[in-house]
Amino acid sequence: MSEKVMVKGTEAIGEAALRAGCRHYFGYPITPQSELTEYMARRLPELEGVFLQAESEVSAVNMIYGGACTGKRVMTSTSSPGFSLMQEGMSYIAGAELPSVFVNVVRGGPGLGDIQPAQCDYFQATKGGGHGDYRLVVYGPESLQEAVELTIKSFDIADKYRNPVLILADGMLGQMMEPVSFPEFKDLNSFVDHSDWAMVGTKMERDAHRVTSFNIDPYGLEKMNIKFQKKYKEIVENEKMYEEYMLDDAEVVIVAYGTIGRIAKSVAKMAREKGIKAGVFRPITLWPYPYEALAKHTDKANMFFTVEMSAGQMIEDVKLAVNGKKPVEFYGRMGGVVPTPGEIFAKLMELVK
Repeated sequence: MSEKVMVKGTEAIGEAALRAGCRHYFGYPITPQSELTEYMARRLPELEGVFLQAESEVSAVNMIYGGACTGKRVMTSTSSPGFSLMQEGMSYIAGAELPSVFVNVVRGGPGLGDIQPAQCDYFQATKGGGHGDYRLVVYGPESLQEAVELTIKSFDIADKYRNPVLILADGMLGQMMEPVSFPEFKDLNSFVDHSDWAMVGTKMERDAHRVTSFNIDPYGLEKMNIKFQKKYKEIVENEKMYEEYMLDDAEVVIVAYGTIGRIAKSVAKMAREKGIKAGVFRPITLWPYPYEALAKHTDKANMFFTVEMSAGQMIEDVKLAVNGKKPVEFYGRMGGVVPTPGEIFAKLMELVK
């Protein structure tokens, strides 16, 4: 790892992608992630890579489809309305089993909304914003260092499972600056060999590869979907990630992800100063969601308290994990408003009285 350098969130993700071996980026500027696009435009030519600003997010996602067909490490980034425009292409990419990495720096919605940080794209990210029975691996980093590490991991996971991976950040993470250590550049020759399916040229030595999600035969398409579901089951079994903070004796489990997970830790400390045994459960993989790890706390905890920058979307997964055994309460802010530790703590105090 390098010495720590002060860097902005979007640029940290971009540099991490380059060090992970990404040499092909297709994107379109949209606040609050435009600096990532600008960073890739500046850095990729220095590494003999390809940067192309598409005419729209729809174009960008289809360029990702084409680039991924060659087996190369490809990435795009956007923010909420732009990610919505990518959903048809996202379904095609998942259906064609193409490894690729997406970054959504979430802003307030619905519609055009504003440019402030939010977490209101959780449903879209974790439940499948496009058509069909597909899944994305979704990471929700809480810090820039974790964003760097998860970006690098995203490319490895995408290659391993031939599946698109999404970094779900919020505008706050994208725009903040923190000290970050970067790993060394990966050897481009060390990656998974995709020559058995990728479109790399036949040299007249084999039949041409065909990369598509289309299958006119319903039984053939069902067979494809069964294969996908087996892959998703393998991901669920092997790739869940989460953090537990002061949960050994916790009677109140605060559940939060991303930057709100950091704020929740301050709330837990405040609660313990008042004699309330609180801790934080922070899912890092938003899909696959760590249901079992969260569920084990139902034995000791009296209450689960979900905090989000939304009207309450992850709360549904928390309720599934708790399965009615204990009450699940909620506090959220919308429209790009970031809740303070003080106001979350005040709500918690109301609930425990």
